[in-house]
Amino acid sequence: MTAESTETSRSGADRILGLARRGAAGARRFPLTLLVCVVLVATGLVSRGFWRAVSETGWYDSVAYGVPALRDGRWFTFLLGPWFGSTPGQFVSMVLLVASAFGIGEWRLGTRRTLAVAVSGQLIGVLGACGLIVAAEATNWPWAVELAAVRDVGCTTAVIAVLAAATATVPSPWRLRGRAVLYGYVIVSFLFLGRFADVAHLIAFVVFVFAGEKWFARRERGIRPRTNREARLVASVGLWLIAVVHVTVYLVPGDGPFGPTSASDEAWWSAVLTVVVAGLLAEQLRRGRRWAWWVTLAYALFAVAATILVVVLVVTTDFESLGAVTAGTGLLWAGEAVLLIAGRSAFTVPRRRTVAGGGESTDDPAGHARSLIRRHGGSTMSWMITWDGIDYFFPQGRDAVIGFRRHAGVVIALADPVCEPAQSAAVIDDFRAFAESQARIPCLFSVSEHTATVARQFGWRALQIAEDTLIDLPELQLTGKKWQKIRSAMNKADKAGTTFVLGRLAEQPVGVLTQVREISEQWVGEKDLPEMGFTLGTVEEALDDEVRVALAVGADGTVRAVLSWLPVYGAGERILGWTLDVMRKLTTPEANNTIEFLIARSALAFEEEGAEFVSLSGAPLARAEDSGDIRGIDKGLDLIGAALEPFYGFRSLHHFKTKFNPRYEGVYLCFRDEADLPRIAVAISRAYLPTATPRQLAAMVREQRG
Repeated sequence: MTAESTETSRSGADRILGLARRGAAGARRFPLTLLVCVVLVATGLVSRGFWRAVSETGWYDSVAYGVPALRDGRWFTFLLGPWFGSTPGQFVSMVLLVASAFGIGEWRLGTRRTLAVAVSGQLIGVLGACGLIVAAEATNWPWAVELAAVRDVGCTTAVIAVLAAATATVPSPWRLRGRAVLYGYVIVSFLFLGRFADVAHLIAFVVFVFAGEKWFARRERGIRPRTNREARLVASVGLWLIAVVHVTVYLVPGDGPFGPTSASDEAWWSAVLTVVVAGLLAEQLRRGRRWAWWVTLAYALFAVAATILVVVLVVTTDFESLGAVTAGTGLLWAGEAVLLIAGRSAFTVPRRRTVAGGGESTDDPAGHARSLIRRHGGSTMSWMITWDGIDYFFPQGRDAVIGFRRHAGVVIALADPVCEPAQSAAVIDDFRAFAESQARIPCLFSVSEHTATVARQFGWRALQIAEDTLIDLPELQLTGKKWQKIRSAMNKADKAGTTFVLGRLAEQPVGVLTQVREISEQWVGEKDLPEMGFTLGTVEEALDDEVRVALAVGADGTVRAVLSWLPVYGAGERILGWTLDVMRKLTTPEANNTIEFLIARSALAFEEEGAEFVSLSGAPLARAEDSGDIRGIDKGLDLIGAALEPFYGFRSLHHFKTKFNPRYEGVYLCFRDEADLPRIAVAISRAYLPTATPRQLAAMVREQRG
């Protein structure tokens, strides 16, 4: 044997040994998956199920489960049936499904939990289907009468149960997406095929989505959408799914639980109407339009009401539902309605911004507000008035704007008035008159010391509610003991091969943008309260062309952290500085110290560009030092800040920023009368948490007390 052939033999042996080691490691990590797959393959070989239909054999009734098996007293079939496939195709597909689904289950839940879910899920789904069919059979429902004579085999119900339970352990946005895919499969199969297995799948899915939330959920809990973008996207996709189903059942008729889906000549209009509705509304839902939410919800509720009527008629009379307008599609609309209601806080963007006052008329009030900010300059928070959800007051005869929100009978002006400094007093007084003309209470929120001083001239009260943290950039030197922690963070990031990227988020590669969205959505998903807004931006605001993002990218291309910076304009369209908004990072050890790294690198980059300062922003309802004389609204907001701390960490975040040795400037709330304070407190809380449920608010209070 030559040396070359010997080397080749060794190489082949090494590959075989390597495969054997990986196989052994896989067996140790996924023992249940391997065992079930081996048993299924063995059963398929012994029964010859891989090349012939088991359902046509003489012994099929001895292993198949269903209502007939229960009536014959063959309880053991519920243990034997899952190991067979009725056709060769089902046998092969079961092996593949078990390999993937049970593997995911063992990865996310562990072997013991996966075994418990698989066994209980199979039994609950199959026995629940038998019970439902028997109950429906008593009404002489033709579909139920037919299924009451059906026998079935297979373990796909266990697969659905495992996948449904495992979604509780998956971080956002994939937990909702996974559930949406499963829901779409089980509900469409049930409504338009209605086989025994489809009934069992639906029962297992519903039971184990909620069971997973109760017993297996980790950092995240709840089945509602976690972010505004996710709520909008799922609602939009759901609308298109319903349209596709309508067209499919019209063109490819079937026979489901609620009657045939074959269309009469007059039923074509239903499919056409649904496609038109989807075409008009789906994109508007994705953009968060409030009017689209109302129209879609109204249409969905109408479809649900029609569905209830059809079901009652089908079950109690000889009525047959025809065409694409079936009880089945009505239940799809019910799912869409649930998504819309659960994610209602995401759909707040008006069709047109409210423009008040007698100032310059414009079809683009947000664009006009931007031009005023560039021309006159503003505070560190002024760019926030360009966000969705903000309305505008343009005072008559003045080149000025105030961005505002309305809640609980209060008009909340956000940030300083955008105008020439000499006009501040007149603009504030015009805003007061505008609010009073609507019988609403005016207040100025998150304004600077300058605006607070002007408001005091009218007899208004001014209370400090936060502190803006500013780093002066000219001749910034990260030297000395006070910058040691920041230098250490930068050195660690550099040694780990972390790259600093500064640019516009919309210009980044698709893969980078996807990672940024996932980081943000996972962070929001870990909170028990809904996504906050008002002065807290999201990835959507970071996509603004005038907003810069700083990214920490690992050597493997993984985005480990992201910051967004809002421009701070001075007069004459000159950018004086940048305000920190979005701040997110991965929870992995590799992401430690990346926020400090990004802030420091960003500050140095902005210094080179000629900026005068960066603002690390004032954390809402947080201050560097506690006041010894907290009264009225100040005390109320202080309590709100304390209650929100366990969920959003505003105060600990404010403490974190002290690492950068900033100087502080007060951020104020200005109001006219102490009697207005209770309503102002409610309005501000609703501005930040517009759709927080009583349960969530109660949890917030309990957390504070604990």
